[in-house]
Amino acid sequence: MQQKKLIEFKNIVKEFDGKLVLKGVNLDIYENEFVTLLGPSGCGKTTLLRILGGFLTQNEGQVLFDGQDISKVPPYKREINTVFQKYALFPHMNVYNNIAFGLKIKKEPKDIIEQKVKRMLKLVNLEDFADKNVTEMSGGQQQRVAIARALVNEPSVLLLDEPLGALDLKLRQEMQHELKRIQQEVGITFIFVTHDQEEALTMSDKIVVMKDGEIQQIGSPTDIYNEPVNEYVANFIGESNIIEGIMLEDYRVMFEDKRFDCVDFGFDAGETVDVVIRPEDLDIVPRGEGKLKGVVKSVLFKGVHYETVVETKIGTSITVQMQVSSDAPVFNESANEKMSANDFYLDMEDIDELDDATIIARADAQAWNPDADELISIKEVHYQIEKRIGSYPVTFSTAAGTSVTVNMVVKDENRVVNREYEEEIFAVNFFKKVDEILESIALETDLKTWANASAWSLENGESVEISEVRYSFDPEHIIPGTYQVTFATKGYEYKVDTTDKYEVGDEVGLTFQPEDIHIMSKRR
Repeated sequence: MQQKKLIEFKNIVKEFDGKLVLKGVNLDIYENEFVTLLGPSGCGKTTLLRILGGFLTQNEGQVLFDGQDISKVPPYKREINTVFQKYALFPHMNVYNNIAFGLKIKKEPKDIIEQKVKRMLKLVNLEDFADKNVTEMSGGQQQRVAIARALVNEPSVLLLDEPLGALDLKLRQEMQHELKRIQQEVGITFIFVTHDQEEALTMSDKIVVMKDGEIQQIGSPTDIYNEPVNEYVANFIGESNIIEGIMLEDYRVMFEDKRFDCVDFGFDAGETVDVVIRPEDLDIVPRGEGKLKGVVKSVLFKGVHYETVVETKIGTSITVQMQVSSDAPVFNESANEKMSANDFYLDMEDIDELDDATIIARADAQAWNPDADELISIKEVHYQIEKRIGSYPVTFSTAAGTSVTVNMVVKDENRVVNREYEEEIFAVNFFKKVDEILESIALETDLKTWANASAWSLENGESVEISEVRYSFDPEHIIPGTYQVTFATKGYEYKVDTTDKYEVGDEVGLTFQPEDIHIMSKRR
């Protein structure tokens, strides 16, 4: 039988002090559903709940209840009741009178009130507490009273705004099951707000994951957990190992330079994707039996299992020296020209292919008119060099006679070969001026360019991305000196949930099945 649509949020926009809190939210909720709005603080979930309850008014959009717009209906006339994190019970009343309060306001007959209150006390397992003062009750018991007080008015919808937040872990877990039981028994729609993923997965029929005022994904707990639509959802709902990969074809993906079968399809051949493997879907096996091989990096006991981090690839790195000076440009006043250049390094093997253009580029040599800020051609490059380690002067000159001399330093090649991962990385030491560092807009990119940094696979010669640049200086307050700059390719770590304990340093293998791999598009 098709479910009846009970609530419709249509393009709900809400702003506070000019800041958008909800950015055009659209959401349908059906009869008898247990729906959880899940997300971090500030994502807009409570704001959406309060708009539905009538405690806030949206700036744009409609809220439909059973097909009717209720945007202008006051809270007390809506078939909706709310249970807040702070239960707002009446401390001067006992349990019975707290639950009966709303019915008395409605002037219901005493016998009807008694029947309804007793039914609610039974529903929340508080039959023996009718005469007890609520201030003498535990947090979990107070919460049950608040739920009974809300349900006794027989609303079509019950809103719960993080009602378990004040409870300890054991009681919170018990109340999760109680809330689901109560919802199933009374047969009405529950809308629950939380930032706790376990609560959402335990109780919900439908989860709505929110971030920054927008819905990221709507689905059942199984769908949200097993088929997250993006990295945010994958990381927010449980632990995830997310690795960048390439979709080769339907049911075939490549990551860590290896090809694997999967169950996903519909992606473009060659499309860059994110590969998700949950920690519980990975198995640690003897190294020779693993689809991936690695070393145990850390082990953390979590009570019922060990969270084991396995490093399958460290990443290949190389460190170079950056020598920074504060030399001012040469100024030829008579010609109104300025000129600058940096000392630079050359590998021995580069000497045979050396030409003027290469030397100008490596020295970053340039001349310019300081008034018009227009570049001036370098007409002459004068140098003498031998194919041996040493320092050789290079002089750059313009047609007007402006010149600057720097050193060309010849050294052996600076490269690192990683035979274990079949990778090689290369970079050179380099010279820069303070102003060049301060004026850099994309420093990491510039550092890679200045060092001529590159990496490639020894297996197929394909380029490997240098994903990390580390440096030992503050780019906004740099002073002359020598600094280390490190370039590195990407490493990989995997979290694995296992009941077996492994030791840090153990060499192991990792294995998984095609159905354990989930592919996410980066285009979302």
